[in-house]
Order: sequence, then C-alpha cells, then structure tokens
Amino acid sequence: MSKSQELIEIHKKYVMPTYAPDLVLVKGDGAKVWDADGNEYIDFLAGISVLNVGHCHPKVVAAIREQAGKLMHVSNLYYNEKQPLLAKKLSEVSALGGKCFFCNSGAEANEGLIKLARLWGSPKGRYEIVSMRKSFHGRTLATLTATGQTKVQKGFEPLPTGFKLADFNDIDSCRSAITDKTAAILVEAVQGEGGILPADPAFLKDLRALCDEEGVLMLCDEVQAGMGRTGEWFAFQNYAVEPDAFSLAKALGSGLPIGAVVTSPKTADVAPPGHHATTFGGTPLACAAALATIEVIEEEGLLENAREMGAVLLKGLKDIAAEHDFANTARGKGMMVGLVLNQPAKDLQMELQKRGVLALATAGNVLRMLPPLNVTRNQVDQVLETLADACSVVSC
Repeated sequence: MSKSQELIEIHKKYVMPTYAPDLVLVKGDGAKVWDADGNEYIDFLAGISVLNVGHCHPKVVAAIREQAGKLMHVSNLYYNEKQPLLAKKLSEVSALGGKCFFCNSGAEANEGLIKLARLWGSPKGRYEIVSMRKSFHGRTLATLTATGQTKVQKGFEPLPTGFKLADFNDIDSCRSAITDKTAAILVEAVQGEGGILPADPAFLKDLRALCDEEGVLMLCDEVQAGMGRTGEWFAFQNYAVEPDAFSLAKALGSGLPIGAVVTSPKTADVAPPGHHATTFGGTPLACAAALATIEVIEEEGLLENAREMGAVLLKGLKDIAAEHDFANTARGKGMMVGLVLNQPAKDLQMELQKRGVLALATAGNVLRMLPPLNVTRNQVDQVLETLADACSVVSC
C-alpha cells in the first residue's frame, strides 16, 4: 500500500465524509504541489483562491514563524499590535475609509454582513436581504439561505426567513425584489461557484444607483474574488463602484484562516460592543500572515501580473474552446477564469489531474482555474498545452 493509500484509508475511517478527495498533498512551493507519493502538480486551483501569493511564500512563512514565537492569541478582550495595522491597510486599499471586523472564514464574514445589514435596518423595520440566483455565500444556515443554489439547501429546511432572490445581471429583477422590508442587496462582482460569471459592465453601477434610490445597503461578497484575484484588490473595483460594506476571507491569510467585514463610514459603527463577537477573529498570528500577504502583492506587482497572465490564460482558453465542439467559450476576470463546456466538466478535471494539473469543475459544466497571482508565463503556457492535450482525449 502506498503512503497516499494508507493516509486515505485513515481519513475514510476517522474523518466525516463531507468531502470526497482523491489526492494527499504534502508539500507546496509557489504554483507547484507534491503528493505523498512524490508526484508533482501545477496548482491552478490555489486552495480555491486561497493561495494568491502561492504556496509557502517565504515572506508569509517568515511572518508566521516570527509571530508564532512571540504571541499567537489574546482574544478580543485586549488590543494586539497586528490587528489595527491590518484594518488600516484594508481600509486604505479598498478606498472605503471605514472600519473592519475580523473573523475566521468567508461564511463568518458573510454572516457578519447579514447581521450588520439587520442592525442597520432594524430602526427602519428593514431586515430582508436580497441576493442573486447562482450566488454562493457560505454553508451556515443564514449564508446557505442567501446562496442562490438549491443544491446547497437541500436537507436543511426549514430555512431562515428574511431572504429573497433576484437575477444576476438583471437590474429590473433586483428592483422588483426590493420592498419596504429590504435592508440590503448582497452581490458578488464575479460569481465563482456560479460558474465564473462576471457582472456586466453596467450592472454594478446600476445596482449602486438603485440601492441609493431605494435607501438600502449594497453589500459585496469578495471572499473568492478579493485580494487581487481579478487584477484589482477587490473585484468591485473593476466596476468603479463602492459598496457600503464587503466580506473578505480565503486569500487574506495565505492559508491561515482569517476573514473580515470591511465597511464604509456609513456602516462602520452600526454594531456597538456586545452585538457581534468572535473568539479567534483577528489574532496576532492571522493578522501577521495577512499583512505579509498584502506586502507581497504590493512589492511583487501581483495585481499587474494577474491582469497580464490572466489575459494570456483567458485567450488560450478561448482558443481551445474554438477547437472543440464540446466546449462553448471561456470567461472571467484576471486570474479567475473558466472554460465553459457543453457537458459536465468533471471528466476534463480528472484528465488534467492525471497529467499533473489541478483545476476544478464548478456549476456542473465549467472548468474553473484560479492560479496563484505570481504564476509565470511558462507555467501558463504549460497548463494550456496540457489542457489542449486533455481536451483531445476527453472529446474522443
């Protein structure tokens, strides 16, 4: 029995079967990972948009090691020296000029947004959240209810009340969903789990105007698309709009769990002491990792690289799509791209994995690629060549 097989058997015996993995990854460096049997892969999934600066970036590793030897946790009953610096930095790069609440995950960050909206709307009798069909906002009861995909809701009924759905990229649908009970509209600038669906150029601007007109909050979910993934710090910046608050997680800590609610001045002081809390949110260790991550993105010009290499990758995917009847098109922004098929994408995902490339099927028929932002041209070209070969096999 191989080392991988041995570990998989232990996993099956002792870990709840909420996932169905088939690789045991034990080491990573940049855009590469290795499994327990020594096989090498190019990682174009990056932990589902978590490792935006690549695996084990030396600067992030050094920051974690230094902080781990100094102070890891004190709770939010006390200040720590890293949390305010991170909040200041996020306020600056987002250009919202508000404040931050730190938590541990994207679902928690979106829970925070929902609670923020209800606190803001409570004096006005407003509590409903309008979100988009095909969206994804998390797996807690509130966030899976806000998620516009029934497949994640099955078996968890009755779902919480106070949520409505509208059609993404359809401003009239959003307008129709608003009532005198609406507190906020929650939207992803690029729907990740929904199939790498970017907002239309005018949609978010129209949505911002609609929210202002109707007196409701505009909230953005930046959990998957944030931290430079689309070539801007946050995906909404591609559309020249400013939300009233947004959620953040995944790539913020380069693999160390941390999430955040980032506000504008309008929502910065809605939650006074005692209205929201977390034990592990904003620890010195997690904030040190996040600060180092931001420094790497700035110092290495990774926003620009995400735009440049993303354009190369997207063009390559479109060229491949044009050559195969089972493929439709490719779409995305920056390093958040997908090859849209006319059939389930799982077979192509597995064929790529056999050839040493990690990607992921999403929305059934979309092969999603989320490379590290510091991916090289050679790596992009290698993956495109491998994908072209894999498509030839899958289409036979």
